[in-house]
Amino acid sequence: MSLLHEMNDRALAHGVPLSVHIDVTYRCNERCGHCYLDHDDHGEMTTAEIKSILDQLAAAGTFFLTFSGGEVFLRRDFLELVAYARQLLFNVKVKTNAVMIREREAQELRRLGVEQVQISLYSHRPEVHDAITRFPGSLAKSVRAIRFLKAQDIKVTIANVLMKDNFADYKGTQELAHELGVHYTLDPTVTPKMDGDRSVLGLRVAGESLPTVFRDESLVGDVAAYCAPPPAPGDDIMDGYPCSAGHTSCYITPYAEVFPCVQFPIVCGNLRQQTFEEIWRNAPQFHEVRSIRARDLTTCSGCGHVGTCSRCPGLAYMEGDMRGPSTADCEKSFYRTGIPSENMRRRGLTAPPPAGLVQIGSLPA
Repeated sequence: MSLLHEMNDRALAHGVPLSVHIDVTYRCNERCGHCYLDHDDHGEMTTAEIKSILDQLAAAGTFFLTFSGGEVFLRRDFLELVAYARQLLFNVKVKTNAVMIREREAQELRRLGVEQVQISLYSHRPEVHDAITRFPGSLAKSVRAIRFLKAQDIKVTIANVLMKDNFADYKGTQELAHELGVHYTLDPTVTPKMDGDRSVLGLRVAGESLPTVFRDESLVGDVAAYCAPPPAPGDDIMDGYPCSAGHTSCYITPYAEVFPCVQFPIVCGNLRQQTFEEIWRNAPQFHEVRSIRARDLTTCSGCGHVGTCSRCPGLAYMEGDMRGPSTADCEKSFYRTGIPSENMRRRGLTAPPPAGLVQIGSLPA
């Protein structure tokens, strides 16, 4: 068993929030069409508020800390927050579009001991990437930042969200990552906006194109062990947890709200009104999430994909039922294996409907 698996198992056994994702702002200098956030500032946390939360997370046993946004560098105090987190000995990961990272910022991130910087890149071609970000020159700025970070020996990952507009470019983007000497990840998941707006789902790649991606051996990689805790050895898969959200991980918004996950927008409490410990231990929403096992899933428990599906309970929740199927994940399972999911069978489908014919989640469960 790897050290990471062992840490995750112990955190799961003791109810420790091992991994926490904090968005320090929703403001952003890019305007990506697929983004699920409202970029207006509705009263984001102050420096002192975030530092107080970091103190509470350290006391709760959190080790992995992700700073994200919006664009984190739009906060003038961002490097101060990173420095404070490192003083508390968090393992810090930063998610950014990197257009504001120059040599000085790269040097400071190195000095502070940031574990990894994840940068969103959508294409190797400026005309495609910049059209998605709606920021002319953004690809060149992001690539320049990657070179600055690599010069400081900082681990960099390019994160590529796959959509209709950039599907033809993922190989070129992967080659760019190789040329830059950085890791590359690809994700075909486009999520609804946090306010429930599902119009962005029209940007998803048509399912018929996904087998090309799923069968590309160059895209196979490791999945972080703390992302989806497996059942203990010897346990029935049906006793497993659907996801780490609310078990060993959670998400904090710029407005101090606590969710099980960034893709699971059910408010469990607000850190301006309660302590993290009170919310983590006592929130009814967390108790409900933690009560669910694979056998409790209304449709998925009878599905042959239950042990291998990437089902997201947050996406299922946004479809109307956190115990129900996530249609997008059902489709991915089908296109990965060619075998219809139980959700599809109940709807009388031997294949997902053609893209655009049926709105995801509009069919009866």
